[in-house]
Amino acid sequence: MSSGEAGLARVQAEGLPRPVAVIAESSAVVAFRTLLLKEMLRFWKVSFQTIAAPVLTSVLYLLVFGHVLEKHVEALPGVNYTSFLIPGLVMMSVLQNAFANSSSSLIQSKIMGSLIFVLLPPFSHWQLFGAYVLAAVVRGAVVGAGVFLITVWFAPPTFSAPLWSLVFAVLGAALLGSLGLIAGIWADKFDQLAAFQNFIVMPATFLSGVFYSVHGLPPFWQAVSHFNPFFYMIDGFRYGFFAQSDVNPWISLAVVVAAFLATAAAALGLLARGFKLRQ
Repeated sequence: MSSGEAGLARVQAEGLPRPVAVIAESSAVVAFRTLLLKEMLRFWKVSFQTIAAPVLTSVLYLLVFGHVLEKHVEALPGVNYTSFLIPGLVMMSVLQNAFANSSSSLIQSKIMGSLIFVLLPPFSHWQLFGAYVLAAVVRGAVVGAGVFLITVWFAPPTFSAPLWSLVFAVLGAALLGSLGLIAGIWADKFDQLAAFQNFIVMPATFLSGVFYSVHGLPPFWQAVSHFNPFFYMIDGFRYGFFAQSDVNPWISLAVVVAAFLATAAAALGLLARGFKLRQ
């Protein structure tokens, strides 16, 4: 039970005055804000590694793939390949860095022994989940914005339905932040976390249509792609730029929301049990 929940329970049980409940609620807000600030400062203080490096990697992808395939591939009707590639690279950066933020924070805390300082305060599992995931969304958004601001020099952006892009960026980052929590809780060492990222997150990201349209794949691989939630995140995000997509954006939204709810429920369950955290 969190400090705020404990305070409210005491008010109900002992009939304490309303100001006590207000203090309890405000202490819960302060606790959540403090943990969120700690998680955001953690990646911001090493921004050269956590922000600048991913931006540079995405720009290199654009330079290599855009230069080689610009005159040979038309992924969407009337859209040149460089313009098609930019939203995919932006969203890929958002997803990968959201996952990296929550997962690396937990595994580092576990290995260095500093996790105890997060577990000792009376945080609820909802507060822990919210702080870690929101910080992951912020890092993903910052890196994605950096990638976009640099890559627009290579192709003027178009925004046919920008709200769709915003919704998919936030939901995608929250989903990967939740998945990062699960990975960070499950892993006991960096090797296990690297295996989770290299064999699950990375293949799912690269096989999601970042560099191509799934309509150009053989029927079998088109069917396989439709079982990949990352495909719907990328496709929905790209729809906001060109109002064109491989799948109806409402279907993509439903899949992404369902995937987020499932992942969030799993992460909240592990946090509530203290699985591999309170041992």
